[in-house]
Amino acid sequence: MAGHVYIGSFTSAGGRGLTTAAVDPDTGALTALGDNAEVQNPSFLALSDDGRTLYTVGETEPEGTAAAFSVADPAAPRLLGAPVQVHGGWPTHLAVHRGHLLTANYAEPGSVSVLSIGEDGALGGLRSLLEHEGDGPHPERQTGPHAHAVLTDPSGRWAVSVDLGTDSVRVCELDTDSGELEIERELGLRSGIGPRHLTFHPAGHHAYVMNELDSVVTVCRWDPSIGSLRPLAEVRVLPDGTEGENYPSELVVSPDGRFAWAANRGHNSIAVLALDETGERLELLDTVSCGGDWPRHLTLDPSGTRLYAANERSGDVTWFDVDPGTGIPKQAGSLALPAVSCVLFARAPKT
Repeated sequence: MAGHVYIGSFTSAGGRGLTTAAVDPDTGALTALGDNAEVQNPSFLALSDDGRTLYTVGETEPEGTAAAFSVADPAAPRLLGAPVQVHGGWPTHLAVHRGHLLTANYAEPGSVSVLSIGEDGALGGLRSLLEHEGDGPHPERQTGPHAHAVLTDPSGRWAVSVDLGTDSVRVCELDTDSGELEIERELGLRSGIGPRHLTFHPAGHHAYVMNELDSVVTVCRWDPSIGSLRPLAEVRVLPDGTEGENYPSELVVSPDGRFAWAANRGHNSIAVLALDETGERLELLDTVSCGGDWPRHLTLDPSGTRLYAANERSGDVTWFDVDPGTGIPKQAGSLALPAVSCVLFARAPKT
């Protein structure tokens, strides 16, 4: 039986909005089923915990939005009410956290919005807005805070936000009664590194920060008991001697914790990294072509055997078969879609 994926794109650059595609279970091939352009620039997507509701940002400025779609019929998402203002510009990322929807808003000043979620999955109004503070040395990209990602840690207790403009990661706790986010800890990374994205090791004891302004991953030890991140090492995601501008975007880790893959925009490659048994040591094994131009997002299928790249500028989602022994992706096909930005696999709803 075929599964489904949801694909976000930039309507302002000719994208189709939210696209639904069927997934061939044998080959991983995608077949577009339909589009929904009711939300402008649905550039990033997330599912509710029960898999019944799909959430999108509306990456616009000066005022961004978030929206909810029922996916009771996974082939035909249905908008649940009008998009809701997040009171921040250019929301680039979002996560469901403790019964609320959190968005990371990039436009200066960078911030994290907390929105209420109704029993039917629809979004309510803004409950709180946490504005970040600080800056960095880059003369154009770090004149102020630019929140780029927000996610829940594996324990479910902490909300972690990544700020490209302040070279920092904030660990926050949500008061579900008041809707307020309180900063518990702030980790400062190397000046000018430009953190963009973070992902956790499947065992939950390490985290990896993908940095956009320097092509390295920062390996961190994570202590969920106190919400503490401690940087351990930096690992480059380009071969030695590589020249030219490069802006890494996304990093994903295999379900078994043996491999990680990073998307390189500019170099237009996928970096293949090996992890040791502890999760503390990463080694760059190889880079392979992303199959297009400007890979903005990577995702694995639920089995961890196929990798999908959303190539924004060439307008395609390209999929790869992953060698289980080496972690090397081999291109297997692509689906043409303009200005793509995110790929998310549907889940069977919980009963």
